[in-house]
Amino acid sequence: MTASPTIDSAQGSAPAPFQLGWLGETIAYNLRLAQNASFQAFSALTGDLGLRPGWYALLQLIGDNPGVSQTSLSLATSRDKSTLTPLLGDLERRGLIRRDPDPLDRRGRRISLTEDGRAKLALLADCAARHDARLNALFEPEQQQQFISLLKTLTESLNKDTPSPGPSADED
Repeated sequence: MTASPTIDSAQGSAPAPFQLGWLGETIAYNLRLAQNASFQAFSALTGDLGLRPGWYALLQLIGDNPGVSQTSLSLATSRDKSTLTPLLGDLERRGLIRRDPDPLDRRGRRISLTEDGRAKLALLADCAARHDARLNALFEPEQQQQFISLLKTLTESLNKDTPSPGPSADED
């Protein structure tokens, strides 16, 4: 079934159906629409916490892996280091993370949460749990497992074809 979002006409009349054509039947387009919808729903839960949805995963991964290297974090998030570095700079300026010199690599940095970062992560983790519960309620347990398995298969297969992380999408 082809999705039919509506658009407003120039005259301000009632929205008209927008024809997606073959695009509405593609995995990539529908995956992006689902990601956008998920980010918007998550943002609604976080309210004015002042963070973009994509930053939650960074904080969670850093919190779960104190002292993680930027290289490891880049691999775990499938982000190119050139796109990850400015995001980490934003989180550091907000006082949520600390980037310390790596004692084994003078050019490297080890990343940890600050006390404020741990507090913000706790708030975001509560929002993420509520968001995940909402998503889980849409599917039976077997469907959840199958959906996650399909997404992992998609990710792993595409990563084999594209070994190095490229610039990430605009979710941040």
